[in-house]
Amino acid sequence: MLKIALVSDHASPLAAPGSIDCGGQNVYVAQLACQLAKLGYEVDVFTRRDSALQKQVVRWKRNVRVIHVPAGPPHYVPKERLLPYMDAFARFMILFAHGQKTAYDVVHANFFMSGMVAERVRHALDIPYVITFHALGLVRRLSQGAADGFPDERAAIESRLMRDADRIIAECPQDRLDMERHYGAERDRIDIVPCGFDPEELWPMRERARRRLGLAPDQFVVLQLGRMVPRKGVDNVIESVAVLRDRHRIDARLLVVGGETPPGELHNSPELERLMALSAALGLQDRVDFVGQKARSELSIYYSAADVFVTTPWYEPFGITPLEAMACATPVVGAAVGGIKTTIQEGVTGYLVPPKQPRALAERLALLYRNPAYARELGAAGWRRVHRLYTWRSVAERIAAIYEKAAGDARTGVALPYRRPASAQLSQLNQGR
Repeated sequence: MLKIALVSDHASPLAAPGSIDCGGQNVYVAQLACQLAKLGYEVDVFTRRDSALQKQVVRWKRNVRVIHVPAGPPHYVPKERLLPYMDAFARFMILFAHGQKTAYDVVHANFFMSGMVAERVRHALDIPYVITFHALGLVRRLSQGAADGFPDERAAIESRLMRDADRIIAECPQDRLDMERHYGAERDRIDIVPCGFDPEELWPMRERARRRLGLAPDQFVVLQLGRMVPRKGVDNVIESVAVLRDRHRIDARLLVVGGETPPGELHNSPELERLMALSAALGLQDRVDFVGQKARSELSIYYSAADVFVTTPWYEPFGITPLEAMACATPVVGAAVGGIKTTIQEGVTGYLVPPKQPRALAERLALLYRNPAYARELGAAGWRRVHRLYTWRSVAERIAAIYEKAAGDARTGVALPYRRPASAQLSQLNQGR
């Protein structure tokens, strides 16, 4: 079996879900590492050290280690400011790899900065690399404009990586289309592999979940779960609850999971403060509950307790949370963006709505409120769909096949014509450039 190095510069598999800069990429890396290990692969995950208390090597699961890389200061740094530390990250990883008894067969980079590291590793050690971008700088700029804090050179770096990587993993057809349209990426070098969910972690438990959370059987509960950042569109969901009350005469309760834990006891982020102020301004203090971060072991409770799960981001490369909600037999209303357009089947497992349109969202929520039997049918259809198409086990098997192909091509001398000689890159590394 191959030995795999996963690089995830800012998204550690050990981070608490819903915390700042902790979202779908963290889940992706954690689940992929664990499922690859179950398939028999040996996996090391390289992620930046963001605390002086972290051990350099953590034996996390059987056949999975997490390597905390000393690149930059040993405390939290926003991912938008991590680019200057990638050279140090690459130097450490190359030296660490040199010290291992068994060489890595494939490097899998996650995010564009991890791709920069993998590029250096590949040229220094002649190890093939594949990359999952998780988000694209040009598309992000289109949706966020001046609010995007990443440096301008991100797009040029992503373009180079799309030419240089042995394989590119897109998470959905829209992701691949964006690479082709905005970056000129070659379609035949891109594999589409979605994200997934773990059936051992997420399953339906509606009655138990509502009792656990103290929810009345007839209370209409809407769930929003994820990071508290503007592009996730949490304000849109809050506003839709006000529209439900004012236009549809429906008294809904919104649970918002993510952000600080618990809110108010620590310094709240500016975005959480803004969302709490919005709830107060709309007179929803008693109808919107900000419950903070929750451990992954608790997520089934929240997904199962909800009558409907809502996610309406402006931009979402894939979106794991709709899959997780469907795994708990909960219907989903999502924004018609990115991978959400693929995972939700309109009128079958849920509904798609435009982002930033709370009235359109409220219309769909009102429909589900007035037709509870139909809502349950959508939830059951979603459960069947994700078990058929989106388990992390099947995702890992498909990605492992990509690794095997990349490693096999490397062994037989199949190489991209624009690769730089490994000796030239290693010479630069030794000179500290």
